[in-house]
Amino acid sequence: MRAIVLTEPRRTEVVDSWAEPEPGRHDVVVAMSAVGLCGSDLAVHDGTRPTPALPWVPGHEGGGRIVAVGSAVHDRHVGQQVVVEPNYCCFSCSPCARGLTSGCERRLSPGITVPGLLAERVAVPARFAWPVPSPVGAGTLACVEPFAVARSAVRRAGVGPGTECLVVGAGSQGLLTCLSLLEAGAGVFVTDPRADRVVAAERIGARAVAPDDERPFAFVFDTAGVPAAWETSAHKVATGGTVMVIGMSSEPVGLSTMELTRRQLQVRGSLIYDHPDDFAATVAAVAGAAPRLAGLLRPGVPPRQAERAFAEARTAPGKSWIDLSDWGEDHR
Repeated sequence: MRAIVLTEPRRTEVVDSWAEPEPGRHDVVVAMSAVGLCGSDLAVHDGTRPTPALPWVPGHEGGGRIVAVGSAVHDRHVGQQVVVEPNYCCFSCSPCARGLTSGCERRLSPGITVPGLLAERVAVPARFAWPVPSPVGAGTLACVEPFAVARSAVRRAGVGPGTECLVVGAGSQGLLTCLSLLEAGAGVFVTDPRADRVVAAERIGARAVAPDDERPFAFVFDTAGVPAAWETSAHKVATGGTVMVIGMSSEPVGLSTMELTRRQLQVRGSLIYDHPDDFAATVAAVAGAAPRLAGLLRPGVPPRQAERAFAEARTAPGKSWIDLSDWGEDHR
């Protein structure tokens, strides 16, 4: 079986003899069509987020078609187009018992803690392989998981129709956050030091914030997570407003308790999504959102040019993804 494997930091290659997945009774086997790339994948690729072993199959955003089902699986069938929810919660720890599966203490994540999705076929727990109600293009499958991240942050913030919101950072997650806010009926503004990323956000309906625009925003969504972005987020949020932090960095940022209290700010981190409702709602919305999602996509990159896709994901505007659909066609 073919797979894209990380052999050392910043080096991937296609291998033709990767082991076939061994599905359990409650698993399905998915012939992958597409896998998207995000900051977590770049950290794995760089070696700054160590993997359990090398060589390693990265990738966690994507989907394909079911080609086999385990003996105990009765609600999935061969031929279904599915998207993978790549955070397998344990359902038994304290956060899971409270419905906060995003904080699961024993969560398994393809491409990070268990082998990932950049392979011809992968075994996935059936309950985390979501059938897509209407057929969508391969690239759309690569957007569903990060779209669920964005939609969950908007849900947690409680943004209502007509509310003006600022998205700080217009990388792929920032663009999906803009799209999620537009879907919620919000007025969406965006800022990013890179003009080409701002243009990409404007194409889907966001509005750029001018450098001299000092208006405050009731909700600010920080999708970058780095100190420079935080300075913008903290400056732009209104008194009594909320900063939702989606992007992550190990670097500390500055906010005194005096400023926090006097400005009566709410600062909330938003990590992935909570199973099953957040992902189910996103999958249900995908068909309607597909045209706008397509507007975010860069051209799919073939497997043997995977390094180009990783490079594009660092700098190019839009969503970078690897097109595995030819592999799936070979298998069928």
